Amino acid sequence: MRKNIVAGNWKMNNDLAMTESLITELKKQHQTSNAEVMIAPTFTNLWHAFEALKTSKIEVIAQNMHYAESGAYTGEVSAEMLKSVGVKTVILGHSERRAYFNETDSSLAKKVDAALKYNMRIIFCFGEELTDRKANNHERVVENQIRNGLFHLDASAFKNIVLAYEPVWAIGTGETASPEQAQDMHAFIRKTLADTYGNEVANSVSILYGGSVKPSNAKEIFSKPDVDGGLIGGAALNAEDFYAIVNAF
Repeated sequence: MRKNIVAGNWKMNNDLAMTESLITELKKQHQTSNAEVMIAPTFTNLWHAFEALKTSKIEVIAQNMHYAESGAYTGEVSAEMLKSVGVKTVILGHSERRAYFNETDSSLAKKVDAALKYNMRIIFCFGEELTDRKANNHERVVENQIRNGLFHLDASAFKNIVLAYEPVWAIGTGETASPEQAQDMHAFIRKTLADTYGNEVANSVSILYGGSVKPSNAKEIFSKPDVDGGLIGGAALNAEDFYAIVNAF
């Protein structure tokens, strides 16, 4: 049975003091939940967050990593380094990484392999731009991103893969994605998995929605049969809002 997951991506927000404050508030809010709860602070605060939450059920995850194990890659962080501070899950392929840092399907496939080598769980992101959606090209774009990034893997690898659909066109554009549009794409993603790996794999992989989930829309979005949770941006920076989303399950 696939898991419900709510992961908060803090992006490049919160210094150490702000991280401490938010973690304190999250610990106050946290109760028994029907979802796995994760937060992704900045690299500089990962160790502190892990230490502060190691007796909690809130998992600390990373926002990115490099595919190399070590070497002349100034400013980068490896899977082994993340594991050494207690991090076991990493977000790969976020739309901002693809757009601002030129991450490609090819480089992401290498990152996926590197993470799996260290037995890390991966939240693999993908999604179409507004031009793709308006051209009715969204399914092809999403299928290509998934195939190019993940379909070189054996079926057994998908026990460590979580998918996260990010409709880039619905984030900060004034456009709105409906829960029905989210469900339609998630169903398509699951069918794409099933066509290559079979129904058993497809039905075991959690697919998160990353299109501006808020307390006001989380319950309706999460009620859709192929939506298994959310990758949360702005709302994750407020403990009360974040747990309103977690408790939408």
